[in-house]
Amino acid sequence: MTATLVTDGIYRLSAIGGSEILFESMWPLPHGVAMNSYIVKGEEIAIIDGVCGWDGVPETLFAQLDELNIDLKDIRYVILNHLEPDHTGWLEPFSRLHDDFQLIASPKGLELVRSFYGIDKNLTAVADGQRLDLGKGRELLFKDIPNVHWPETIATFETGSRTLFPCDLYGSFGSVEREAAYDDQLQERQLIFFEEEASRYYSNILATFSSSVGRAIDKLAALEPRIIAPAHGIVWRENPDRIVQLYRRHVGYALGPAEPEITVIWGSMYGMTERALQAVLEGIRSQNVPIHAFRVPQDHISHILAAAWRSSGIVLAAPTYEYRLFPPMAAALDELGRKKVVRKKAFRFGSYGWSGGAQKELEDITERSRMKWDFSEPYEFAGAPGERDLEQLRERAKAFAAEVKSTCAGSMDGRAPAPSVQSSGLRNRKKPSVAVGHAATHPTLKR
Repeated sequence: MTATLVTDGIYRLSAIGGSEILFESMWPLPHGVAMNSYIVKGEEIAIIDGVCGWDGVPETLFAQLDELNIDLKDIRYVILNHLEPDHTGWLEPFSRLHDDFQLIASPKGLELVRSFYGIDKNLTAVADGQRLDLGKGRELLFKDIPNVHWPETIATFETGSRTLFPCDLYGSFGSVEREAAYDDQLQERQLIFFEEEASRYYSNILATFSSSVGRAIDKLAALEPRIIAPAHGIVWRENPDRIVQLYRRHVGYALGPAEPEITVIWGSMYGMTERALQAVLEGIRSQNVPIHAFRVPQDHISHILAAAWRSSGIVLAAPTYEYRLFPPMAAALDELGRKKVVRKKAFRFGSYGWSGGAQKELEDITERSRMKWDFSEPYEFAGAPGERDLEQLRERAKAFAAEVKSTCAGSMDGRAPAPSVQSSGLRNRKKPSVAVGHAATHPTLKR
C-alpha cells in the first residue's frame, strides 16, 4: 500500500489484513480488511489512529510515512480515537523509535494505553468539545462517542476541511486497493460491495451497541462533515451521506421491523428435518419474500448475523437432540442473542425421535437473551415428515411470509432497501429462487 491524498494537508495510510485472518479471532475476512490511519499536516503533524502490531504491519505504516517525507520524529501528536489493538498495536514499535510525542485520547482511553502498552508519559486526556490547533489553519475538534464500540471511543473532526475521523463508526470489512480507496473512484457495483461489507461489519462488530451508535450518528451529523474517513474501509468524500444513511438503517433494525425478508437457519442430523425444508421454502417463495438460507454448523455465524440483522422474519429448522435443541442451532441463537438480534417474527419446525424438548430450550434462550421474538406456533413431527406434514408446513410458511410482508409494509415507505447479503446453506439442492454462495470475487480487483 502507498499513502494517498484525502484532501489538502490530510493523507490516508493503510495496511491490509488478508483473508487468512479471523478479525477479532472470530470473524472471517474472505475479502480482507483495511486498517486506516491518517496524517494531518499543519505547522505540527498529527497521526490519527493506526494499525495492528502483527509482524510487518507497523513497518508498512512507517514506509508510507517515508513516501510523504515524514520522519517519525516529525510526528508531534498521536491521536487514538479507540484503543482496540487493531488500531493501536503499532504503538510499541513506534514508541521504541520515537518517544517524544504527545499521546491524546479520552480519559478512559489513557487508562487502556497504560494497561495495554505500559506507556505512562506525555499523555493528554481530551474532553468532549476540546480543540487542538496544529497551525496553518488545521484544527482538530474532539467528540465523545462512547460505546462505539468501546466506552473510551472518541471521534476527531478537522474543522477546516470538515473531515470526520470516526474510527470504527462507518467502517466496513473488505480490502481497499490504492487506486480505489475513495467513493469517487469506485463504480456503483464496487460501492454496493463495500455497503455489503459494511452491513456484515455492523452486525458482527457494532450491533450490540446500536443505541450508542444511533446517538453518535446524531451527534456527529451536527458537524456536517464533507468527508468521512473511517478506520476500516473506504473514505467517503463524494457522498458521505450514503454511508451515514446505511448506518442509520442498521440502527433502525434494532427497533424493528427490518427489511421484508426472511432468514432461514437450518440444521439436520439425518435428513428428517431437511426433508421438510423445501416445503417451507416453497411457502415463503409463494409470497415473493426474499430468503437468506444458512445451514448450521456448516455456515459461519458472521454471515448468519448479517442476514438475520436485516431480516424481519426468522425461520428456524432444527431437530430435538437429547431432549434439547440441536446444539449447533442453540449456539447460533446464543450468538444472535449476544448481538441483540431482537424484535423478529419467528417460526420453528423440526423432527423429533423418542422425545421432544427442542422448543423449550429455544424459548429459554430467547427469553434469557431478551430477544423479544414474536413466535408463530411451532410445528414438530415424529421422525420423517409425511405428505400431510409437508402440506401443513407449506401453508404455515406461506402465512408466516404474508405476515412478515404485512408487518413491514408501512416501515418501507419512502426508503430504499439496504444492500442484500449473500446466503448459503442450500448448495447442491433444488432451490430455484434462493440466493446462494458468498461473493467469489472482490469487485475492486475487476475494474
